[in-house]
Amino acid sequence: MKIKEREEAGVAILELSGKIMGGPDSEKFSSTLKQLIHEEKTRVLIDLGKVTWVNSTGLGILISGYTTMKRNNGEMKLLNVSERIESIFMVTKLASVFESYKDETEAIQSFVTD
Repeated sequence: MKIKEREEAGVAILELSGKIMGGPDSEKFSSTLKQLIHEEKTRVLIDLGKVTWVNSTGLGILISGYTTMKRNNGEMKLLNVSERIESIFMVTKLASVFESYKDETEAIQSFVTD
C-alpha cells in the first residue's frame, strides 16, 4: 500500500493505492494518522480509488484509523470506494460505520456541514 497525502479546504486527504493487507501497511497508516493528529488535522478523507484489494486485516486497519480519529475528536470518511470493496463493507456491516462519498467536493463539504 502506498499513501499520498494532500490537503484541500482544511481536510487532509490520504490517497491510498495498491492492496491494504496489514503488516507494514498497518504501521504506515497508523503513523500517518498520528502525525495528522499531532498537527491538529483531524478531518481526514481516505481516497480508496486506487486500492485494488482489502483483506480482513486491511479492514481492521481502516477500523483502527476510524477509532483513532474519533478518540481524538476527529473524523475519518471514505472517498471513491470501488464496488468490490463496497460489497465487502456491506457483508461485514461496515457500510453503516463509514461515511462514503463518490465526489471529492461533496465529501469535503460534508466536514463543514457536520
